[in-house]
Order: sequence, then structure tokens, then C-alpha cells
Amino acid sequence: MLTYPFDFHFTSAIVNRVPASLKDAAICQREIREVINIEKARRQHQDYIAVLRKLGLDVIELPADETLPEGVFVEDTAVVCDGIALICRPGLPGRLKEVDIIRTILRREGLCIVDIKDPLATIDGGDVLFTGREFFVGLSKTTNLAGAKAVASAFPEYPVTLLRVKKGAHLKNFVSMVGMDTMAIGGSDIAKDLLRQMEEMSEYKSYKTITLRDDAAANCLWINETILHLPADHRYEESIRILTNRLGSTVSHSELLNSEFAKIDCVLSNRCLLFNRPKEYNNNDR
Repeated sequence: MLTYPFDFHFTSAIVNRVPASLKDAAICQREIREVINIEKARRQHQDYIAVLRKLGLDVIELPADETLPEGVFVEDTAVVCDGIALICRPGLPGRLKEVDIIRTILRREGLCIVDIKDPLATIDGGDVLFTGREFFVGLSKTTNLAGAKAVASAFPEYPVTLLRVKKGAHLKNFVSMVGMDTMAIGGSDIAKDLLRQMEEMSEYKSYKTITLRDDAAANCLWINETILHLPADHRYEESIRILTNRLGSTVSHSELLNSEFAKIDCVLSNRCLLFNRPKEYNNNDR
């Protein structure tokens, strides 16, 4: 039986400041054509954090750790839903310390921690899309079948649908939730194939989709009745116009810059880990 949809209201977010080491690590670990401007990336990230706070989130801001070059991409470290935090096992072994830090914070915040037992499992949070009714998990370069099974085990009350991502990027690089039962999805062949898989395999058949020309523009954050998306600049003007027109004037919007992080194929949702603090949580415990 499908669960009544989650309303995408959150109390809290974890973010991590941008280390200078991100620049060199990106060159070594990813195929990039442009060098990251660290100072510009930091300004973009501080603006991002300020918007999260304006939405009423209690933002836990972690200091930059130069030994963790990709620490700013906290979404990959856990999947959080209904007071349960599944601690991920990132595809890059060098990111395991990030996971340990996030586990400690989420336990302190009162969440129930679930660790993955299978030593062969790998999963990044960026490959997990929660729709409010079910989970879609992308099988990708960084998430394997054992990792996907861990999602099903941690959240047995929700269906889990597996999707094959035909490129090294995460599932959320192509699709995100932008409203109740409403998805934004990119216009590339990879995105179209993912949509086909979702339509064929999902247990829920009433999702609405907003197809955008640009995959990057399809990664949005829906938080506390506000949609956070890329700016409607010369590159994404058409996609953002379509998105905002389809969502209507009753929905609040906020633009977030992501140009420096896009150089290493990282999207808006990568930079925060959203969760709800349990109602019985006591601030004095922090």
C-alpha cells in the first residue's frame, strides 16, 4: 500500500564549507574542462546557506576540512526519511570519513541511525530520489544493487524502484521533486530513458512531469513551500521559464547560483542534507 505523501517541510539542514582542496581533487577525480574558482564557489555557497536559513531551517554549518575535498557535497552521506537516517557508503573510498562525521551529527540530532551491513554495498545519496510516496534509486557508477537494497531494508514502508543511470552522474542530476507528485526532468536522452523507466516500473502512476531542455535546471530543491532553482540567465532562461510557468504564480521561488560546482557536474541538491528533527528532541542536548 502506498503511503500518504510527505509534504517536504524540513526543520534542519547540514551543510559543509568549501575547502580549497576541492579544486585539486576535482582535477584528479573528474573529467572537467574548467578550473573551479574557490573564492567564487565559497560566495555561492554562503548565499545558498543564507537562503536555507531564510526558509526557517536550522542550518548546521560544518567547517571546511582540507583532508575532505568533496565534503561540501553532504547529500551523498545519508538518506533521511521519517526520523530514520540510512548512512550511505559513498562510491569513492576517500569519502568514508565524511560519513562518520554525518553519522555522529544525525545521532546527536535524535535520528535513528541505520548502517549498511553489506561490505560490498556502495550508495551515494545523490542517487536516491524520495517522492513522498516511494523511493527511486539510481544504479550508477557510485551506487550498486546492494546499496539500493539497503534503502529498501531501511524504509520498508515505502516501495523502492530501481533505475539504471546510463552515465556516471547521479540520478538527481536529471530529475527532482518540485511539488506534490510533480517532477522536473531534463531533456537529454539519459533523462528521457530514466522517465521511461519510472513510468514503466513505479507503483504510482499519477506523477506529473515538467520536461526542461537542460538537465541541470531539472535539479531543484523543494523546501517549505519554496522551489530553489538555477537562475534564469542566458544559459537556462528557457528551462527556468518553463518551470516557473508550469508551477504557477502561487509557488514561491528563489534562484541559487551553482556555476562553480557545475564545473564538476555537481547540482544544487548536493550541497545540503535536509532532515526533520524528532519532535521529542531537546535543544539542550546539542
